[in-house]
Amino acid sequence: MNKGLAAGLLIAGIILIIYGVNASNSFDSDLARFFTGSPTNKTVWFLIGGVVAASAGLYGLLIGSKK
Repeated sequence: MNKGLAAGLLIAGIILIIYGVNASNSFDSDLARFFTGSPTNKTVWFLIGGVVAASAGLYGLLIGSKK
């Protein structure tokens, strides 16, 4: 994996995690959590996507550079 792509994935992952955390503190998420006990699907997908993208980017930067 090229370093530019890996860095982009890492940055995009961090941004998605930030959006997910902000979405989890929103009124919609509080309302959904009140009635269903879980946050909205949008919040969950932002967090999952962010963790996956950040992990892939970090892996690409750390492991990909050793080859």
